[in-house]
Amino acid sequence: MELQQLRYVVAVAETSNFTRAAERCRVVQSALSHQIAALERELGARLFERTSRRVRLTPAGEAFLPAARECLEAADRARAEVAAVGGEILGRLAVGAIPTLAAVDLPVALRDYRRRYPRVHITLTSAGSESLIERVRQGGVDVAFLGLPPRMEPKGVQSRHLGGGELVAVVAPGYHRTETEVDLRSLADEPFIDFRAGAAGRAQSDEAFAAVGVRRDVPFEVSSAELMVDLVRQGLGVGMLPAAFAPRFPDLRVIRLRDAPTRVEHLIWDNRPSPAALAFLELIGADRAEAPPG
Repeated sequence: MELQQLRYVVAVAETSNFTRAAERCRVVQSALSHQIAALERELGARLFERTSRRVRLTPAGEAFLPAARECLEAADRARAEVAAVGGEILGRLAVGAIPTLAAVDLPVALRDYRRRYPRVHITLTSAGSESLIERVRQGGVDVAFLGLPPRMEPKGVQSRHLGGGELVAVVAPGYHRTETEVDLRSLADEPFIDFRAGAAGRAQSDEAFAAVGVRRDVPFEVSSAELMVDLVRQGLGVGMLPAAFAPRFPDLRVIRLRDAPTRVEHLIWDNRPSPAALAFLELIGADRAEAPPG
């Protein structure tokens, strides 16, 4: 069993097509097919069902694929570790971030990182904090930027506080109220646009309203700040955004809140970061030795 054979299996599984898999691996299709057939003979089981219309994994292939990916990741990690000893950073860097990140200018950080380490393949995923914590735990994401209510701390990962801040209300330019600062109770009768119930981005607002005994109406639940802002622009309701993030939308009116919800932004990473991840943490200024509280 060879690493190249494992790469071919993963490529076919991900493309569901031998021709596209061969193109991805930069090899002629006959060679790729020959190597997969040799691996199947060695394993004593077929990994793919082939028809004239599609290719799909057999039960044996489904069982084999996760282990094949783990082997390839371990080989890449070993190669990167050896290169790092000689001062060269390579491999992959998978970054995750919440949509409303404010403590770090992530596009600039990624630009600087790519200039410094051009041989690292960088990917970026935007998701909610809970999903990003789980992806870092499972190894799918190397480092991630979160936003959590003050009472919450990411568990099972290394972490560093990046800072905290208050949320503000954002409304359309023609919003019927003229105040620049209000309390939460005064907004109780307004329709709200917020993240889905149960998400960390929603919890900080829900908890603040609950603390003052107000039950608000949230008829519009969204998964991104951009959609929230688009709905606010149409006058469909009041949005809630971090005060440091709201200025990105200068066409909206910002209303300060005297009893504002707050959140804390965190940078998290795996307990055994790769050389590429360590280089990114160094660029951001993270302290590798800082462990999560509790």
